[in-house]
Amino acid sequence: MTDSNVATGVPAGQPDNKVNVGTLTAMVVGGMVGAGVFSLPRRFATETGVWGALIAWAIAGSGMLMLAFVFQTLAVRKPDLDSGVYAYAKAGFGEYIGFFSAFGYWASACVGNVTYWILIMSTLGSIFPWLGDGNTLPAVLLSTLGIWAFAALVLRGTEEAAAINKVVTVAKIIPIMFFIVLCIFYLDWNTFTENLSGEGKGSLFNQVSATMLVTVFVFLGVEGASVYSRYAKRREDVGRATVLGFVGVLATFASVTIVSYGILPREEIAKLRQPSMAGVLEAAVGGWGAVFISVGVIVSVLGAYLAWTLMAAEVLFVAAKDDDMPNFLKRQNAKKAPAASLIMTTVLIQVMLFVTMASDNAFDLALNLTSALSLFPFVLASGFALKLALGKVETQVPSTAGTKETVIAGVATLYTIFLLYAAGPKYMLLSFIIYAPGSVLFVMARREQGRKLFEGYEIIILAVSIIAAVTGVIGLGAGWISI
Repeated sequence: MTDSNVATGVPAGQPDNKVNVGTLTAMVVGGMVGAGVFSLPRRFATETGVWGALIAWAIAGSGMLMLAFVFQTLAVRKPDLDSGVYAYAKAGFGEYIGFFSAFGYWASACVGNVTYWILIMSTLGSIFPWLGDGNTLPAVLLSTLGIWAFAALVLRGTEEAAAINKVVTVAKIIPIMFFIVLCIFYLDWNTFTENLSGEGKGSLFNQVSATMLVTVFVFLGVEGASVYSRYAKRREDVGRATVLGFVGVLATFASVTIVSYGILPREEIAKLRQPSMAGVLEAAVGGWGAVFISVGVIVSVLGAYLAWTLMAAEVLFVAAKDDDMPNFLKRQNAKKAPAASLIMTTVLIQVMLFVTMASDNAFDLALNLTSALSLFPFVLASGFALKLALGKVETQVPSTAGTKETVIAGVATLYTIFLLYAAGPKYMLLSFIIYAPGSVLFVMARREQGRKLFEGYEIIILAVSIIAAVTGVIGLGAGWISI
């Protein structure tokens, strides 16, 4: 955010105040550890057993590790691109594709923030039944108050938000570690072995495929250090922080999933209300376990909400500074907060929160849609890295890795394309309902610059996005797409 990094605490007005690899790693961990981890037991138990979960984490871990290596490589070889995912798509595939990446990444952050409020209200719903599963009218109204209260906090200035986020990043790790340790201590081996196969959930391939969007959601944030790369003391620190943060988080997420199978039968875990970690720990140690996790959920989720709101606003602001978004998104208030991009971010969060009221499973809808929206930016970043490795992109920093760099970029590209397949047509069409209207911002920016609105292939991309969006709307109306 201009000369201020809210998530890391870089003071406003001090662009030369850089952050070290430890701070960047904390950003990656803080960005990834949010609502998703607390939902993992039920989300996995609904689709698969122990074997499927292990395979899913192995695939997701390998694929996302390749993606982490991609961001590491790009940070070193293209130091001039300091806006992360969005900048790579633009450099590799043109302005309109770059705009789509920026808009999609921003939209995924906004929809992801909706999951946080749903989870908070669902957690409180165990005490106050009128909050339901987080998408009742009272729950949505309370969430609305929270959304705009956070916007007001950030608008007051970046230093206050940074101080809060640093405390929360540490605090939210504690209940997760306690959960893993306690579940290992209380693990019942017979229950665990009975949960191995995921009986009744179809083939192992289908079981694993069904978990892929979950793994994408929980790993969102792996690119966090890249988004804020211009604040790094050294460019290589961005890559190191990405890999270090990713490995630690992968081990944590996989552990939370697997130990849960040793506490309750898979069918019972699949019926738990979210956050399902609370129900698992309650079964292991009693009622205090659910309370402990519930408090951890609220602390963690509020911290993640703050971090992702800031990151979403950063993406819009940087894109506007690069003339890929309208000029009004460059506006800052007297506290140097990017007021216009923050308000626009909060408005989309609000709209999507109301949409979830029509869903039978609001949390899963928001989680899967968040993952689907993020896939195009990830595919484009991986594709750019592959072009770079194959020598199709000019760079002042030559590769010393040769074939290794090509293999990593190739695997990351194939993995992200596989994720598009795993997402399925439903969430792809729902994504385009959000993507297509975003082109209005691109048109506004081009008009402000007195440029032709669309060039050659850009018309084709626009047409495809509109057709997909219209198909999605028709599908919702006809009932063959349900939310």
